[in-house]
Amino acid sequence: MEPTTQPDFQHGYSSGVEGITPDAYESYLSSQVNLTWLNERVVEKRADIERISEQLAEATNARKTAFGTLQEHLLQVSIAAKQVEQLDNTRQTIVAEQSQLRQRRTHAKPEYSLVAGLIFVAAGLSFLAGDLIISHEIVAYALNIRNNTEAWAFAVGLAMVSILLKPAYDRLIEQPYQRDPVQNGRLYWRFKVGLGIFAVITLAVLGWFRYEAYRTDQLKSAINKSIRQMQQNATPIDGDAGASIGNPALLAKIEAQLRESAELNLTLVNSPWALLSFVLSGLLFALAGAVCLGIGLPVISAYWFRWLQADIRLWKLRRRLRRLQKEQTPADAVLAEHLTRKAILEHDLSLIPDLSDLTSQQQSLRNDLATLLAECRLSQIDSRTANFNDGFQKGAIARQSLTETEQQQVRTGYLPNQGVSRSPKGPTQTRPHEAIRKVIAEGLGGD
Repeated sequence: MEPTTQPDFQHGYSSGVEGITPDAYESYLSSQVNLTWLNERVVEKRADIERISEQLAEATNARKTAFGTLQEHLLQVSIAAKQVEQLDNTRQTIVAEQSQLRQRRTHAKPEYSLVAGLIFVAAGLSFLAGDLIISHEIVAYALNIRNNTEAWAFAVGLAMVSILLKPAYDRLIEQPYQRDPVQNGRLYWRFKVGLGIFAVITLAVLGWFRYEAYRTDQLKSAINKSIRQMQQNATPIDGDAGASIGNPALLAKIEAQLRESAELNLTLVNSPWALLSFVLSGLLFALAGAVCLGIGLPVISAYWFRWLQADIRLWKLRRRLRRLQKEQTPADAVLAEHLTRKAILEHDLSLIPDLSDLTSQQQSLRNDLATLLAECRLSQIDSRTANFNDGFQKGAIARQSLTETEQQQVRTGYLPNQGVSRSPKGPTQTRPHEAIRKVIAEGLGGD
C-alpha cells in the first residue's frame, strides 16, 4: 500500500490543509498504537495464564500419580531393606560367634595329650577305688558298722574326699600355674615336691609294713609247718590219729605254737607301721586321686569341648552361614531393583514442574495482566481524548468559514438531541465538513 493511500496520511493531509496542529492526532495515533500493543500483550498474557493453568493441572495430576507410585516402591524398599538388614545382622552374629568359638577353641588347647589325660583319669579312678576299699575296711571293722549297705555308703562318702579336694587343687595350684607359670611356678614346684616326698614316705611305710606282714606270714607258715610236723611225728605207724590227739605233751606244744601265731597276728595289727600305713595310704590316695583327676579331667574336658562342642557348633554355623548367603543374594537383588525403581521415580518426579513455581508464574502473569489492563484503560482514555481534541480543532476551524445557516446544519447533523441528520421526507443532506473536504479535493484535482 502506498503511503499516500493510508488513512493516517489522508487525515494528516486534510489537517495540514485545514491548518490544524498535529499534536492531538499524534497523541491519538500514539495512544492507538500503544493500545493495540497492549491488547496484543493482554491476549498473550491470557494465553500464558491458560497455558500455565493447564500445566498446573497436568503437573498436579502427574505429581499425584508419581507420588503414589513412589510411596508404593518406598514401602517395598523399606521391607526389602529390613529383610537385608536382618539377614546381615544374623550373618554378623554368626561370624562373631564363629570368631569367639575359634578363640575359645584355641585357648582350650590342653597341655597334655588325650592319651595322657585318659591315663591320669584312670589313675585318679584307681586311687578313688583304692580309697573306697580302705574306707570300707575302716568303716566295716574299725567303726563296727555291720550293715553292708551302710558301710559302703559311708565308704563312698569318705572316698569322695578326693572329689572335694579336686576343686581346691584346681583353684589353688593348677589354674594359677596355667595362667602364669613364671609367677606361680614356685608354689606349683613346692606342692609337687611335697607331694612326691609324701608319696615316697608313704610308699616306704607301706613297704616296711608289707615286709612286716610278709615276715609275720612266713613265721606263721613256719609255725603251721612245725605243728604239722609234730602231728606227723606223733602219729603211730598203724595210722591211729586218736593216740596222737590224746598225748598231753604234744597238745601243749601245739597250743604253744598256736599262741605264738596269734601273738604274731596281734603284734602285726598293733604295729605303728600298720597305723601309719592305713593313715598315710588314705591321705595319699585322696591327694593323688585329686591331683590325677585335676590334671586328667580338664584335658578330657578340653578335648570334649574342642571336638564334640566347638567343632560341631562351627560346622553347624558354617552350614547356617552358607544357607544365609543363599538367602541374602536374592534379597540384595530385590533391594537393588526397588532402589533402582525408586531412583527412576524420583527422577521422573523431579522432571515434573514444581507446583509452587507454576503457581508463582500464574500469579505473576495475572499481576502483569492486571497492569496491562490498567494501561489499556489509560491508553484508551488518551486515545479518545486525543480524538476528541482533533475533532474539536477541526470543528473550530470549520466554524470560521461557515455561515449561520451552515453552522445550524452542522449542529443539526452532529447533535442528535437538537435535531436529526436526515429529513424525514427529504434526501440525505451533506455534512459541512464533508462538503469542505469535497471542495478541497476537487480543487486539488483541478490543479
